[in-house]
Amino acid sequence: MNASAPSPLRKIIHIDMDAFYASVEQRDNPDLRGKPVAVGGGHRGVVAAASYEARVFGVRSAMPSVTAKRRCPDLLFVKPRFDAYREVSQQIRAIFADYTDLIEPLSLDEAYLDVTEDRHALGSARSIAEQIRHRIREETKLTASSGVSYCKFVAKLASDQNKPDGLCVIPPNKAAPYIASLPVGRFHGIGPVTAAKLEKLGILTGADLQALSLAELQGRFGSSGDWYWRICRGIDERPVRSSRRAKSVSAERTFNQDLIEPEELRAELDRVAGLAWDRIERHRTAGGTVTLKLKYADFQLITRAQSFAVPVADYASFAAAGHVLLDRLLPVPKGVRLLGLGLSALIEVNGTAPTQLGLEI
Repeated sequence: MNASAPSPLRKIIHIDMDAFYASVEQRDNPDLRGKPVAVGGGHRGVVAAASYEARVFGVRSAMPSVTAKRRCPDLLFVKPRFDAYREVSQQIRAIFADYTDLIEPLSLDEAYLDVTEDRHALGSARSIAEQIRHRIREETKLTASSGVSYCKFVAKLASDQNKPDGLCVIPPNKAAPYIASLPVGRFHGIGPVTAAKLEKLGILTGADLQALSLAELQGRFGSSGDWYWRICRGIDERPVRSSRRAKSVSAERTFNQDLIEPEELRAELDRVAGLAWDRIERHRTAGGTVTLKLKYADFQLITRAQSFAVPVADYASFAAAGHVLLDRLLPVPKGVRLLGLGLSALIEVNGTAPTQLGLEI
């Protein structure tokens, strides 16, 4: 009996559009080009995306707009146009589909592609990534950065290496030293809180992680220690999955003025529930857990959830569950700046898997 042939080394590309929302706005409005732009925000909101001109001043996504304006007095706020962003995202996905069927979208503006099969005989994953980036520029007038490697973790690191409009290729034999040179805060899956915890332990770089044994990492971080031990050595066997299900569907609204009166909050909840339910229906999904999100004027965040034995059947049931959750918090002790409602514990309806569905309005 002949031994089976070894599986070919995977070729993974991570594509990440550059400052996507802000770049679409600058493309469509010449008056914004070359200027610091923030999508979202307004007087009471948060920044959904920032142009590179704004990032120079330290403006970042999820930053309160008042903080962003303080850092960059000339910052220009524009309202988000999600229909436009989705349209461009569909253009980009169509380009991806010319090269592979194995596409794993992470959001509207980034995705993993498995190009192990060289469909157009371009000769290398680098060449495929270069052609994809060229087509994105030609067809959408936007730029994308890409990372090319043998696994998802390293490809995602690489796509951030030469932003904006950059390409970085990390072959297997260079992955470990490349990872060793990076701060742990760059690692996907290690957020600011974990990075600060690692820093307190003297673990600042990938090299510091590599110096620790599996037993030491498990002792300090439990089951997460296994993951840290693997990623710092460039070991990531996760496949590119062409169908990813969202964990929740939601809509939320940030108010221009704090709300405190119960009737005002109930009226806004109806509006948010209607927008969320519209997305639930359009994406043909259902779920059994309704979650209310409420943020006070001092940014204290409150969430309340109710789970049901069967999926929520219709808008009336969805909105009613939201009102029950809200009524438990009324009267509120202070002004409310944001209200959101979502559905989770999702299941597929009519065989269609939902995609990323979060939305702020």
